[in-house]
Amino acid sequence: MLTPAELAQILELLGAAIRQRHLSPHTHRAYEAWVRRFVLFHRRRDPRLLGLVEVREFLDHVTEREHVSASTRNQALHALVFLYRDALGIDFGVGGHRLRAKRATRVPLVLERAEVESILGRLRAPCRLLVAVLYGSGLRLSEACRLRVRDIDFAREQIAVRGGKGQKDRFTLLPVRLRQPLREHLARVAEQHRSDLALGGGYVPMPETVSKAGWHTSADWPWQWVFPGERPRLERTTGELRRPHVHENLVQREFAIAVRAAGIIKPATCHSLRHSFATHLLEDGCDIRTIQELLGHKDVATTLIYTHSPNAPRSHPVRSPLDEPL
Repeated sequence: MLTPAELAQILELLGAAIRQRHLSPHTHRAYEAWVRRFVLFHRRRDPRLLGLVEVREFLDHVTEREHVSASTRNQALHALVFLYRDALGIDFGVGGHRLRAKRATRVPLVLERAEVESILGRLRAPCRLLVAVLYGSGLRLSEACRLRVRDIDFAREQIAVRGGKGQKDRFTLLPVRLRQPLREHLARVAEQHRSDLALGGGYVPMPETVSKAGWHTSADWPWQWVFPGERPRLERTTGELRRPHVHENLVQREFAIAVRAAGIIKPATCHSLRHSFATHLLEDGCDIRTIQELLGHKDVATTLIYTHSPNAPRSHPVRSPLDEPL
């Protein structure tokens, strides 16, 4: 049976491999959670004594008993393959790939422009402005929550997304309609930041590469969050009074309330706004390659899912056969 100290050692090897490959903190937490569940499922046996058969048993269990989706099963598979191959130096060869579940192809949920306006009208500040940025710039929720003051470029009319999915940077649109509200919002954030500085706080977490360079301080204005949280917290390791960015769960909860209040029956989430951004751009005649760059997709094939829209520009307009004259 694996002791707590031995499990901690394995998790440290996992964390070291993740940090070496510059994977995101979200990936780190997800992979560690799956490894813990895998160990507990096999009654705390040492993973180094297990193999492909035990991995299959665990994946079949979470699929059949817990009824998880194909993407969740694949995430568990990726976590365990990473543990064995990259952290423990054990490779399954081609066997691990045979455990992958086939994901269903779904049409993305898209909100109408009037529905987006109705949702925005029922949101409270500062969630209203953040949600407007999601739709107006096509950001993921995590990207919007992690925006820093330096990422908003009013002169070039663009927003810089740094360390997005896959650790890729990109630039996207800064909507004209949001420029003045963002200026006013940042003025209030600056006043809050000055108050934090007066209390000995005003610090924020810094990117690892920047913090190691040592020529920036985490209390500098350009590094502050565009959408800070309500309360600062004391960081135990550094002793700094830090203010985190707004929590994603808060935005998701406020968005869900606004969707219900607007009487929208679609199961819309914050990510639906990113789908709506791409679909509406396509309907307005924007080319697919530009949309790919704005969304930060690695492969244009990913962006092509938005061509599902019947209103997308085509060489010949599409009409339903029911509308054709008899």
